[in-house]
Amino acid sequence: MAKKVAEVGSIIEFHNGIKGVVQKVNENSVIVAITENQTPLEYEGNRTVVNHKRYTVVS
Repeated sequence: MAKKVAEVGSIIEFHNGIKGVVQKVNENSVIVAITENQTPLEYEGNRTVVNHKRYTVVS
């Protein structure tokens, strides 16, 4: 079974605790606006790029 690829507006989770809303879908990755961060990782901005292999779709 193929992994579900997120669509614009989907909520995804990555790095075991960071959630965000997909803003753009690229061929190998998505651009995400971070909404929740339950990890010690810090991001300078509120957006990041996540490879399709590194996230799960929450809703």
